[in-house]
Amino acid sequence: MAFGIKRHELREWKQKIDQGNIAFLTHYWLDDRFPDCKTVTKVGCQDIEKLAEWGKTYGLKKEWIHHRKDGYSHFDLLGHIQSEILQKEGFMGHLYKNKNKHT
Repeated sequence: MAFGIKRHELREWKQKIDQGNIAFLTHYWLDDRFPDCKTVTKVGCQDIEKLAEWGKTYGLKKEWIHHRKDGYSHFDLLGHIQSEILQKEGFMGHLYKNKNKHT
């Protein structure tokens, strides 16, 4: 279940994807399968090969891409991998924003 995302944030993420860019979107999230994870980052791109190559640099497998018919295919980043990648990409503010809203 997703929480804490604003329409303009989702719209901006989709616009970046539509432009062929790698786009990041982090939001508060609850899923019983992952009780220790409170946020998820979706990293998407319209160009699946570009997204797969990006993911490969972080050890992510192409088969882990969540393929969407609407064109917004993405990796879901959770836990320590999420933190590690966001730090390397310069997006740690995504985690801090959500942590401050929901702690």
